[in-house]
Amino acid sequence: MSRKVVTIGVFDGVHKGHQELLNRAKEIADGGTVIALTFDPHPTHVFAPDRAPSLLVTLAERVVLLKIHNADQVAVIKFDEKFASMSPNDFVSEILLSQLHATDVLVGENFTYGHKAAGNISTLIESGKSHGIEIHVLSLAESEKEVVSSTRIRRLVREGYVESARDLLTRPHRLDGIVVHGEARGREIGYPTANLGNLEGQTIPADGVYAGWLTVGINRWPAAISIGTNPTFEGDRARQVEAYALDQVGLELYDQGATIEFGWRLRDTLKFDGLDPLLEQMAKDCLRARELTEQ
Repeated sequence: MSRKVVTIGVFDGVHKGHQELLNRAKEIADGGTVIALTFDPHPTHVFAPDRAPSLLVTLAERVVLLKIHNADQVAVIKFDEKFASMSPNDFVSEILLSQLHATDVLVGENFTYGHKAAGNISTLIESGKSHGIEIHVLSLAESEKEVVSSTRIRRLVREGYVESARDLLTRPHRLDGIVVHGEARGREIGYPTANLGNLEGQTIPADGVYAGWLTVGINRWPAAISIGTNPTFEGDRARQVEAYALDQVGLELYDQGATIEFGWRLRDTLKFDGLDPLLEQMAKDCLRARELTEQ
């Protein structure tokens, strides 16, 4: 009988640890099917909405990444109060067995499930025996003697350490949104930027200047990226995330879906004494961004 290996988690970011789980699931499946079972929204939205974390990737991108990293199918369960109240045994019998027809289940060693997280590895193994499901447990991946986790990566991103986050994600951190109208100041000074909106719930890096990429449609351009309030100019401004596509002219990107990827942090956001020193620094930033993205 062909095996159906179900691996379970929120999988926010589909980081290095998640990828190890999926790689192992592929080995266990041995030509069978790997099913990634994930949840939306994040469980904390139900248990403690005021402490719900920002996300590393959107749900749509999470599904794509899970499939890239060996999931043949992705099952998304709506995490609400009804689902949260399900007993551990019902989760195994109704979800894993009846709906997903699991022959094997693979989870990380810290896995809990069911109402009030009453289920753990021990109860899962017992339920597996009674339902004929083989349970596999994988140790948590570590990097620099610290567990690789979505929480750790969020912290790195929020503090601006996008290079470290990239190592744990195995790709640049990204934001997905819509190009919205800004103040058009970049266009006026020769650096027209795509101002990214619709970023609610995503993990935005610390204020500063970054090198990375801007993607719109089928086009992906090296970019210099700015996050902040443009303190050189007078007036109160909302925090903005904007990207200048290097060496591109005449782009009309408004109202289009766009992705910004963060490769390297170049510097902090600074307040300059006028436009000329700002332009001088921006030229240096673009040169450095060009050098880094050409590697």
